[in-house]
Amino acid sequence: MFPPIFGVCAASNAVKALIGSSPVRLWPFAAAPQAPALPYVVWQLVGGSPENYLDRVPDADRYTLQVDVYATTVSAARNVAEALRDAIEPHAVITAWRGESRDPETKNYRYSFDIEWIVER
Repeated sequence: MFPPIFGVCAASNAVKALIGSSPVRLWPFAAAPQAPALPYVVWQLVGGSPENYLDRVPDADRYTLQVDVYATTVSAARNVAEALRDAIEPHAVITAWRGESRDPETKNYRYSFDIEWIVER
């Protein structure tokens, strides 16, 4: 009933090489620890719906996720985003590159993008 983003990304050696393997620093938005090691990734559900039909119950759910990469440099944030893209695209569709920014307080760089994920029931 939830998109398998953690399992897909944690199975990628390229992703783990950049965001760690113990732990894999990829968390739902409210579950990240305070001040985790960088780089790290958070994701959140920002939309979705069941695949509804008139003649039967839904057989899949569609999820829209926002993914945010945080790193100490622009190149580190971009490298993580690229590894995530390569891990995710065989399973889901990236629908938007939301851009890059720098947090004024922490000075960390952020790279953001959206995913549409269809999960069969």
